[in-house]
Amino acid sequence: MQKLVRTLDCFSYGVGSVVRWLALAMVLVQFMVVVARYVFGLSDVAVNESVLYMHSTLFMLGAGYTLLVNGHVRVDIFYNRLGDTGRRRIDLFGHLFLLMPTMFAILYWSWPAVVNSWSILEGPISVGGIKAVFILKTLIPAFCILLLIQSASEVLRLLIGGKARD
Repeated sequence: MQKLVRTLDCFSYGVGSVVRWLALAMVLVQFMVVVARYVFGLSDVAVNESVLYMHSTLFMLGAGYTLLVNGHVRVDIFYNRLGDTGRRRIDLFGHLFLLMPTMFAILYWSWPAVVNSWSILEGPISVGGIKAVFILKTLIPAFCILLLIQSASEVLRLLIGGKARD
């Protein structure tokens, strides 16, 4: 069971290690957009949209990694006051009754839109933009699947006696 947890964690870590480079790329492209516009008077819709695409990809594909490293925001006034058993119960409840059902619901309800977008190869958001909105929409089910993978790892870790995350 621990090997499965490690495998799932390694997968999330690998995805996060790749997509985090989009943060740097995003900053560089945005800097280039600003310099091109205000120094040279040039603008390109596709380049501007590329920042949106990178931003979306970074956050949607990086969510599982964020869960792995416990980087998500906790708004729980009782969690820190509880012992390890209480924290594990809250974490299990959160994964099994909140996160996982929500991800399955989003996956279920977004799937027809993603399939439709691919069937027509949905075009750009703006005239002259990137001709790949269907790829952007594919990030929605990918987000759900990556979070479900990491959530499953967290549940397994909690069930085999692992500590709750601080």
